[in-house]
Amino acid sequence: MRKWIILFVFLAIVLGILYYISFGYYSEGKRGGFVVKLSKRGYVFKTYEGVLNVGGLYDGGGTMSATQWDFSIGSSNQEGIQKIEEAIRTGRRVSLTYQEKFFVLPWNGDTEYFVTDVQLLDTPQYPQNPLYQEEQTTPPLPARPAPLPELDSSAEVL
Repeated sequence: MRKWIILFVFLAIVLGILYYISFGYYSEGKRGGFVVKLSKRGYVFKTYEGVLNVGGLYDGGGTMSATQWDFSIGSSNQEGIQKIEEAIRTGRRVSLTYQEKFFVLPWNGDTEYFVTDVQLLDTPQYPQNPLYQEEQTTPPLPARPAPLPELDSSAEVL
């Protein structure tokens, strides 16, 4: 009887560790930006993987280096997948709530960041520099030619 109790306790500990590895997470947070890719991929286990363009850093040399963040989203989160697909289609910014997992199991996804909630944002990140400009209803006026400089009559012509 004692042998069965020890075996039961051992199995309970192992199952608890496996549960913690599979469902436990290290941190949680939010990231905002533009989703540039969402794909369903995998050889055996099909998972949704995406890329979020968080923004960029100006390096001072006239170029902008983009910061991209890879994430996974569960197949069961159909509402989140639909919102991400809509954001890709319309070009809207999103706010992704995520959990950073301790370990990544093959059937969960490729990254350690798992999206739990998706919010579509209406306003641009930088309102003073919008990503799109409203269509003008009236055409702009043509530019006026610059006035020609006055010629000095006392100047010599070569």
